[in-house]
Amino acid sequence: MTTVVVVKKAGEIAIAADSLVTFGDTRLSQAYEENRKVFVVGDSYVGLAGTTAHFPVMRAILTGMGDECRLHSRDDVFRTFVKVHQKLKEEYFLNTKEEEDDPYESSQITCVIANPTGIYGIYSYREVFVFDRFWGIGSGRNFALGAMYALYDHDLSASAIAEAGVAAGAEFDKSSCGPFQVHAFQIDTLNTIKP
Repeated sequence: MTTVVVVKKAGEIAIAADSLVTFGDTRLSQAYEENRKVFVVGDSYVGLAGTTAHFPVMRAILTGMGDECRLHSRDDVFRTFVKVHQKLKEEYFLNTKEEEDDPYESSQITCVIANPTGIYGIYSYREVFVFDRFWGIGSGRNFALGAMYALYDHDLSASAIAEAGVAAGAEFDKSSCGPFQVHAFQIDTLNTIKP
């Protein structure tokens, strides 16, 4: 699977991911393919966890939506992912079934978004969470969350905490491995990116 983390601290937001892809018992490291689990949509960084089939599909959908792709509030992210779900079904033949008694069709998506308005987590039934400090997704998330929790109140930047989180995921999760992809940006009180 993966380890992807996001951290917001002292006017900085960082998103980091490992670079390992697995197929059952087979590992495909960065030495064989450039595995990127974070991609850019406008001023947002989107990180995914789960099946590798989601990566090209979600890149194509989100970057192809134009002005319909709004990722700057909980409600906007929710509305955007309702549209994404429809496209997943109609254009990419998504299997929406998880469990027999599911209340809604599943988008089979777990992702995080980092942008000037904050950090968001999106899950399979289009649940959207807004995180004030940090979060992680993927099979290494529990290790990453523990590391980030232990370091958050120390004198470290968001990017240093994010890198420590993804490093902890790679250290203990068999499906995560470096090198790491880390993106960080400063935000100001007007919620715009500083160069």
